[in-house]
Amino acid sequence: MAKVFIFSLLLLGILAGCKDKQKRLPFLQQDVVGKDTVYRTIPDFKFLNQDSLAVTNKDFDGKIYVADFFFTTCPTICPIMHRNLLKVYQKYLDNPEVRLASHTIDTKYDTPSTMKTYANKLGVKGDQWEFLWGTRDSVYAIAERNYLVSVGADSKAPGGFIHQGYLILIDKHRRIRGAYDGTEDAQVTQLMDDMDILLAEENN
Repeated sequence: MAKVFIFSLLLLGILAGCKDKQKRLPFLQQDVVGKDTVYRTIPDFKFLNQDSLAVTNKDFDGKIYVADFFFTTCPTICPIMHRNLLKVYQKYLDNPEVRLASHTIDTKYDTPSTMKTYANKLGVKGDQWEFLWGTRDSVYAIAERNYLVSVGADSKAPGGFIHQGYLILIDKHRRIRGAYDGTEDAQVTQLMDDMDILLAEENN
């Protein structure tokens, strides 16, 4: 009887261990250097937000966040992306461990005051969801080199710009842990599920 009880405990431990492993998200950018695995991270950055205040990577220390790239006059995917991202904002409203960062790719038109108006129309208050402005070079570089999102000006595209509608999930160490199609409801639901997993992972 004792052997059966011990075996049952061991089995439960193994199953719990497997369950825990399933609750860890992958790393989307990693390199093997010699015998070590190196995780690529989002580099230091500095932008202005919708309140014309400087926002840097330090403002995201100790937090997970979701990043995306958009422009306020976008006639195609941006309205859908941000309606979906609003669900994320509302779910984690006032959670000090969660932030959102939307970078404009129309750096000429989308001034901080323009984005403030845009944020107000969405119903976004405070600084939990940052709408970020920077120089064209700085925004485009971090989009393509680090967040792995294609962006660009194109006079033939609707609104004059092309970009991918990904929502990128970043952990507290600035590592990419997921990418989701912001125009798909199921993908946004998966994003929120993964955010819960990541919060639990980070707090263990």
